[in-house]
Amino acid sequence: MEKNELIRTVETMIAASSCCDELKAAGKQWLDSLGTAGENSAWTALIAEIREDISTLDHAISFYESELATRIFGAEKARELAAHGRERKARGEKWCDCPACAAGVKILESLE
Repeated sequence: MEKNELIRTVETMIAASSCCDELKAAGKQWLDSLGTAGENSAWTALIAEIREDISTLDHAISFYESELATRIFGAEKARELAAHGRERKARGEKWCDCPACAAGVKILESLE
């Protein structure tokens, strides 16, 4: 992935409401470090955080079926999100497709 696209992808990821605080911090740290001596170590930390934070569909479905998700999204939306995850899993997909996870997966796939 070209560097400007990578920067845009990180910006999209950390702007997502689904992005956890730790991943936002790692993304911001990497963006702030661009062009400095700390860029490589910030990149390594960002990749480690992405690997820790992106959700599998199994994890996402479990969350959407939880009482917490019902309180956050409402019962109908939580059921809809769980069904969406199950449909994607049935198609053989592995990762959550919320904006934060989708951007994280895109970054990891660019490393392969």
